[in-house]
Amino acid sequence: MNATEIHVEVAPELHLFVPAARRGAATALATDGVSTLGHVVESLGVPLTEVGALVVDDREVPASHVPAAGERVSVRAVDRPQHVPGAPLRFLLDVHLGTLARRLRLLGVDAAYESTDIGDPALAARSAAERRVMLSRDRGLLRRRELWAGAFVYSTRPEEQLHDVLDRFAPELRPWTRCTACNGLLRAATKEEVADQLKGGTQRSYDVFAQCTACGRAYWKGAHHEQLEAIVGRALKQR
Repeated sequence: MNATEIHVEVAPELHLFVPAARRGAATALATDGVSTLGHVVESLGVPLTEVGALVVDDREVPASHVPAAGERVSVRAVDRPQHVPGAPLRFLLDVHLGTLARRLRLLGVDAAYESTDIGDPALAARSAAERRVMLSRDRGLLRRRELWAGAFVYSTRPEEQLHDVLDRFAPELRPWTRCTACNGLLRAATKEEVADQLKGGTQRSYDVFAQCTACGRAYWKGAHHEQLEAIVGRALKQR
């Protein structure tokens, strides 16, 4: 089969996924003449979850487009904020993103999290079943076709990860309404209702409590509250 040569230009926001030689102007690429453009882009290393539009000779095409010889392809990044149609905006995070999950929950964002490695097929299936946006740094996971939706987490630093997710998806923030341990919703609770979880000093020093409606965990403004307040404050300021 004769090779089909096209020219591909990748948006600067996506340069970390491609070899250095493809990070400038459009470069020549040989294809087999039958593979879809989506497959071609993924073969370069770019997950389709990160692609906002595929533009061929100044017209937008779907990922199913089969490129013809001589076509010039522009691979563009997702628009921000990114709209995810068809479901309430909620997330699923893999085993490596526990801190990010807790910070999203602190802000009241629905963020399910797998604390053990259940494998890519199970994560993708849960994303589809619950219509959750899969957040991961695993490019292979983000290439799975059964995902409801997905997004690559670009940084390894939790503060930067949170900033990126808030910037990309602009979720509604409702701080202090979710359990950071299990993602359940919180309700106001009396000291008596959570007494079995309180040590002597806490019981004497605090009077305002909340409790998770799912796992029963108690919350109060303890020693780390100022640090958590700072995280909430920065997130609200970003919005």
